[in-house]
Amino acid sequence: GQFLAFIDSYSRLHEQSPAELDMQRYFCISSSAIHQMVVKLESLNLIERTSGKARSIRLLVNRDELPELD
Repeated sequence: GQFLAFIDSYSRLHEQSPAELDMQRYFCISSSAIHQMVVKLESLNLIERTSGKARSIRLLVNRDELPELD
């Protein structure tokens, strides 16, 4: 839930979705772990991305369903 909450908060604050590097810096975990999480969230239909386009993550979850960002 924290990844989804981060994507939501970052997107509202910066008016664009985060890059994987932004998530890596926030969560202090490896780039491969971030990428695996993004792929997993996409496979669970919680987010959507446009192939070949940077910063294209879009939440498919209602904001009311997201936890508070720690």
